[in-house]
Amino acid sequence: MTTTRTPNATAPSAGSNDLIYQLDDRPAFAPALFAALQHVLASFVGIITPTLIIGSVLGLGAHVPYLVSMALFVSGLGTFVQAKRFGPVGSGLLCLQGTSFGFLSVILSAGFIVKGRGGSEEEILSTIFGVCFCAAFVEIAFSQFINKLRKVITPVVTGTIICLMGLSLIKVAMTDIAGGFGAADLGALHHLGLGALVLGTIVALNRFPSQVVRLSAVIVGLLMGFGVAWFTGQVDFANMAEVPLVSVPLPFKYGFSFDWVAFVPIAVIFLITPLETAGDLTANSIISKQPVKGPLYLRRIKSGVLADGCNSAVAAMFNSLPMTTFSQNNGVIQLTGVASRYVAFYIAGILVLLGLFPAVGAVLQLMPKPVLGGATLIMFGTVAVAGIKILTEAGLHRRNVLIVAISLGLGLGVAGVPEALSQMPDALKNIFGSPITIGAFSAILLNVFLPEEQPEQESDFEPEAQLHSVLQSRQDAGLDDGLDAVSRPS
Repeated sequence: MTTTRTPNATAPSAGSNDLIYQLDDRPAFAPALFAALQHVLASFVGIITPTLIIGSVLGLGAHVPYLVSMALFVSGLGTFVQAKRFGPVGSGLLCLQGTSFGFLSVILSAGFIVKGRGGSEEEILSTIFGVCFCAAFVEIAFSQFINKLRKVITPVVTGTIICLMGLSLIKVAMTDIAGGFGAADLGALHHLGLGALVLGTIVALNRFPSQVVRLSAVIVGLLMGFGVAWFTGQVDFANMAEVPLVSVPLPFKYGFSFDWVAFVPIAVIFLITPLETAGDLTANSIISKQPVKGPLYLRRIKSGVLADGCNSAVAAMFNSLPMTTFSQNNGVIQLTGVASRYVAFYIAGILVLLGLFPAVGAVLQLMPKPVLGGATLIMFGTVAVAGIKILTEAGLHRRNVLIVAISLGLGLGVAGVPEALSQMPDALKNIFGSPITIGAFSAILLNVFLPEEQPEQESDFEPEAQLHSVLQSRQDAGLDDGLDAVSRPS
């Protein structure tokens, strides 16, 4: 297994020896492909699920296979742009672009607007993609100012957002381990056993000293879980014959329509997702041993958010939903020790092929939810820990503790009791119904309006020095005879 280091590679920071491949390393074909497959397996369901949900709720059944293929295709394009970096577009990090769950509610609302006035399936899709294309330019414009918000988006804000990302997604992973949303036998022992098998395999392999074994931990865990599920009859290939052989990307295949009522809430979400992207890119930088302050970091955030907006516009053009960076892939980097951005080129190629040849992706769709849940539980937990690390480095004095406590409380509260917002107007419910959104807003507002305070001075108390000082004082005063008698050996 060989590695080529680029001459201008960033010098690894202290403690970077837990990475097998640094950001600018060029792994050989085999380890790069192996790492890329693990990223694809970890994110595949996340990429296609929003499309499956919207297709099901809006009754777009005949178009769903094509829409799923396009979701994979544009995810590949977006991942390549983020890692390759074209001028000011792209963070230059190993971060995977995928369909965003944050837009689900507002896109469904847009679809129901068209459906309510008797629009056809094609008209629904034409309006959704037309509105998303225009709204993406809101994020593109916002990206040009995000690096000027350093006093707003501080470490305590980004740390809180990253922590919320991981903690709020753990519920999704745990539900998958139990059988997945809507499963009739949710919590059945065979689901829990399958998830535990994958989880235990990844943990065991990750602790091996061999880099090859560690690199393969996620994919071996997933394949082992898939194999056991297949052997026990939990995988059904019956519908594979209905999958088309090739899907051809056609720009605006369903036409281009616009609706102001649908545009406004989607545009608002495009102002919120940059905060999530900034958090993802910060977590990625930490795990990849890159700086999280200074001009390089700020440029990456600005360029990454710009790429998010551009990729979302391209996604709408190719009949897919808005995109954002994925959190779980930061966990894959942590587990495999591969942070090389060149691995993203392999990920992009695999996703594009899966989009063009949907039969291959259909096989991955058959992977049981408990298998994926066993892997994503570790990944989402890793993301939460990255947020905690940022918070501890920012300093948890009284002001920051208050910001974090309230923001986490609101975010996790909404995640645990979504009915709490049931009486809100739909527009506000769509915005604040996301734990990440309400937590981010809370952290930003508190960070702006709570007065800064100097961290409490750390005590200079040193027990040994203090004891020596006391003894010396007693000796000078002639009061140490008793103590001397006790401590003197007989």
